[in-house]
Amino acid sequence: MAPAIDPRLAGVGRRIRALRLAEGMSLSRLAAAAGIGKGTLSELERGERNPTLGTLYAVAGVLRLPLARLVDGGAAAAPSPGGVPRAPLAPGISDGTVTATLLEARAAAGGGLVEVYWLEIGPGRRVSPGHGPGVVEHLTLIEGTAAVGATGAELSLDPGETASWSSSGEHTYASATGAAGVLTIVNP
Repeated sequence: MAPAIDPRLAGVGRRIRALRLAEGMSLSRLAAAAGIGKGTLSELERGERNPTLGTLYAVAGVLRLPLARLVDGGAAAAPSPGGVPRAPLAPGISDGTVTATLLEARAAAGGGLVEVYWLEIGPGRRVSPGHGPGVVEHLTLIEGTAAVGATGAELSLDPGETASWSSSGEHTYASATGAAGVLTIVNP
């Protein structure tokens, strides 16, 4: 039996399709550019498949968008009512090593976007593709130990420590025993 599709992720497929069509891209062209199967992309767009973190990052990269624009359905521009923290905007999206749960996304001055995620790592290692010029990530580790940052120049973190790095190029999240923290991604 196939795993149940999370209803909170149904809108992700609709947004991918709308953004793809707005760019004038065929399903085949987006799938090839993102390095995923055409059938996988078709199932995502129809809401018949739960996306992985890797798949969403690949699609967002081709469409030149921050991940939050695919996941949050436009909530990035809307502040929390009365400053009260809201529930996660989407369920945690995982690739088996890293699970990212979008907590907040807000438009920043100058047209940028700030994304805030609860990030769970490992045990294991994930190499993430670059997110575009000028994108910077900041991880404050809450639990466990991790090595994060630009691939080949990872920084070791213990609980309570913060690392920052340019994520315009390939970067890594790794932990031998598992770790968790708050990840902020600042998009220009």
